[in-house]
Amino acid sequence: MFDPVPTARPAGATALRRSKALLSPWSRFSLLVAVLLGAASTMLLFEPQRLLASGWPQQLTGSGAAMLFGLAYGALTVAFVPRPLLNLAAGALFGTQTGLAAALAGTVLGAGVSFMLGRVLGQDALRTLLRGKVLTAADGVLSRHGFRSVLALRLFPGIPFAAANYCAATSRMGYPPFLLATGLGSIPNTAAYVIAGSEAASPTSPLFLAAMGFIVVSGLGGALVAWRKRHRLGRDTPPDK
Repeated sequence: MFDPVPTARPAGATALRRSKALLSPWSRFSLLVAVLLGAASTMLLFEPQRLLASGWPQQLTGSGAAMLFGLAYGALTVAFVPRPLLNLAAGALFGTQTGLAAALAGTVLGAGVSFMLGRVLGQDALRTLLRGKVLTAADGVLSRHGFRSVLALRLFPGIPFAAANYCAATSRMGYPPFLLATGLGSIPNTAAYVIAGSEAASPTSPLFLAAMGFIVVSGLGGALVAWRKRHRLGRDTPPDK
């Protein structure tokens, strides 16, 4: 006589499915892409690096200005502003010692934020994309010898800063070793750029020439190490079956 009343789906089941969809690896990866695109677009539109290079607030001085610079430095590296520009600005604004401390703090902060974003939002999805031989071998090296590998990447610049951060985030490397290796490995090149920035008004001074020489030599050495590592990873990776 009476038609059966259709059974309503439990609200809890619907909410569970939605939460799983929102927390799926590809949803988190999409959020990561959106965050990075937003950061890069903001940097291109507002060019905040000009504030660091020439328009630093005059009312800020001393340690307070250096701390604010370090925070801005970290945020700008997440937005893909090149670190050499920021290191030069640190030296020009604060001198060698304070500039180096602010630049290193910003370097570790920016690397930590990028690593966290990559680990939380992109690791699961990005690992499924590591199909190539070189990428698979790099993932294995970072997972087994993370501290030593990141230290080498920072000592011999050849891979962009942001790329190294997100590559390490997709591995099984721990957070503390990544930050420690980043801080220690970034000292030489960061110091060279900071010294160059602080001595930019005297381009013929011995300190400026020594800093520029170190930058050139380390850049060439980094390119050579990256080339050799790439070919070694390609040889050591077993062929696809």
